[in-house]
Amino acid sequence: MSDVLFVAACALVDPDGRVLISRRPDDKPMAGQWEFPGGKVEANEAPETALVRELDEELGLDISASCLAPLAFASHRYNEVHVVVLLYVCRRWQGIAMAREGQTLKWERPGDLAKYQMLPADLPLIPTLIDLL
Repeated sequence: MSDVLFVAACALVDPDGRVLISRRPDDKPMAGQWEFPGGKVEANEAPETALVRELDEELGLDISASCLAPLAFASHRYNEVHVVVLLYVCRRWQGIAMAREGQTLKWERPGDLAKYQMLPADLPLIPTLIDLL
């Protein structure tokens, strides 16, 4: 049986209705693919807490957990690990998103995300995001 990894991800939505996506750097697994920002939920950590931590570490954003609204989840098997992505939406934060881990950032309309090579675990989340925005 494979391990299950929970990942908290965020659709950061700007005032123009664009969503921030991140291209994985060359030194990370699945390099070059695009994803919603976020990261692994640690043992005994709430997904919202993990997301607040990850968005600070990765992007330098200050986000209150109360500004995160659960939107959807997706489940995908990558060889030996099964990933469950918990997608939240956020429209309020402090700071300007900066690539702190060598990633490339892009603000994009949800309907245009199909032109990016998104991580397989993130793909099923896009239609829900399009319906919301």
